[in-house]
Amino acid sequence: MRNSFIYLIIFFTISCNTLDLNPLSEGSSENWYSNDAEIEMAVNYLFDIDFWDLELLRTSTGNHGYSMQWADKYSDNWTARNGLSEVDGGSINSQTSFVNFMWNNTYKCIAAANRLLISLEGTTAPVTEEKLLIYEANARFVRASQYSKLIFHFGDVPYYENILEIEEAFSLSRSSKEEILAKIYDDYDFAIANLPEVYGGSDVAYATKGAALAMKARIALYMGDFEVANEAAKACIDLGNYSLYPDYEELFLSSTKNSQETIFSTPRSTALGLIIPDVGRAKEPLPRIVGGFANGGPSWSLLASYLCTDGLPIDESPLFDPQNPFSNRDPRCTATIVEFGTKWLGFDYQPHPDSLTTMNYATGTHVSNTDNRAVLQYASYNALVWKKKVNEDWLDLRTDNDNIIIRFADVLHIYAEAKIELDEIDQSVLDALNKVRSRAYGVEYTDVGSYPEITTMDQTELRKVLRIERRMEFAFEGTRWHDIFRWKLAEKVLNQPIYGILDPDELRTNVVDQGLWFWSSIPAIDEDGIPDFSTMFNAGHCKLLALRVFDPNKQYLLPIPSTEIEINPNISQNPNY
Repeated sequence: MRNSFIYLIIFFTISCNTLDLNPLSEGSSENWYSNDAEIEMAVNYLFDIDFWDLELLRTSTGNHGYSMQWADKYSDNWTARNGLSEVDGGSINSQTSFVNFMWNNTYKCIAAANRLLISLEGTTAPVTEEKLLIYEANARFVRASQYSKLIFHFGDVPYYENILEIEEAFSLSRSSKEEILAKIYDDYDFAIANLPEVYGGSDVAYATKGAALAMKARIALYMGDFEVANEAAKACIDLGNYSLYPDYEELFLSSTKNSQETIFSTPRSTALGLIIPDVGRAKEPLPRIVGGFANGGPSWSLLASYLCTDGLPIDESPLFDPQNPFSNRDPRCTATIVEFGTKWLGFDYQPHPDSLTTMNYATGTHVSNTDNRAVLQYASYNALVWKKKVNEDWLDLRTDNDNIIIRFADVLHIYAEAKIELDEIDQSVLDALNKVRSRAYGVEYTDVGSYPEITTMDQTELRKVLRIERRMEFAFEGTRWHDIFRWKLAEKVLNQPIYGILDPDELRTNVVDQGLWFWSSIPAIDEDGIPDFSTMFNAGHCKLLALRVFDPNKQYLLPIPSTEIEINPNISQNPNY
């Protein structure tokens, strides 16, 4: 519904160098906000999906770029044939498109929130005080969330709460991220105090008290403020309004809308034209046989990271078989990555080089297996394709999965991680972790023996457990990029090679004919849960697809866009860019 609104409000952003004026007969920032409908429209605009979903936004051609769910492309969860992103390819600079789009659109949303908040001060619009407080609380929630994004990615950034004049916009300097974090907390606290726990009616895209608590907990954790993260996460849990959706795989499908696990999301709807953006992006993870690209998808590193059903990593568990890598694994593995030899989107998915045909279940006949690189060279370069979030709706490229920004499982993990880092480990920490893990097995966390229960209370061990849990739980939700940056693991994992299967003839000779398909050996897993495939590579059993490059001396912060540096002498660049 929000997309059908005519946005007549002018919002000034700090990267603008011209100011367009509306005729007095049309809506503008000067004559808007005169009644409830106009104010509500302005609030709705703050929750436009572009401010919450896209890392790359609409370009000048009107196309969309990568959605947040593809932010894993900047992490070790992702393989895109033999290509690299700007982040793990080391090419990121102050003119990189996604950096500029993120910066500009985030400030666009902040400007809109500021305009609304200032207009609400002393308004004479015939709106109840209760509604005005809710509108103000939503605007402050949005402003806090957008500034949270900025300080995490860019560090110190310009901060303002007023409506900027052009001269002021071109002279604003950077405020410290610590100072901005305090302002973020103030905005979230106001939202927590004034937002309802639930809404009546259709305002499902608005923020709630729980959303404000959850988002406050997240930025506090990301900034290393574990006391605040712990308190906010516990307060969100104690509301009692959220629970884990019983079926992990089903949770992410387009058929599951606004579940009890969703704390804050921006909904999509095919009927209203709110869909996964851009035909190319929807096709990217789909297998070739259904018309997809099978380009970007799961890395071997991600597949190796899933624990076995005994709770042990693959290099310690007697249950792991490298020739059957999906067997005896945490259920989130096969809910995220398509298992070989299983029915998927109407066909058997089988990348084995000898499987030249595969079953088409719609016709009951065997057809050419274009997901086999022996048949089609552009089939998945590492034989893996993405399953999580995908179902038959994706086949017409108009799917409308909810854009989940934060869910209850994340809050449980935030609570557990904060307590671990504070060294305040107790049964509540184990319960939080076990609730998330046991849900994947379809059992209650109290059902001892029905899943690999987490029992250690050692801080070092629990830190490792939590980090592996987060990778298994949140693959392809955009959090891995944030996690490896805040844990300072990016310099390790984004400087490792990306491996895939050999070309067909060599694959048959070196691997298949030796009885070594799929993996010829078990990769060693290190103390951070990261696999090492060098033994397989040195034996000639896999192929180097790409060499990642990540510079820890600069890349933990994104560069300030060059356009901002050029127009504002008071903004300095982040180090080493």
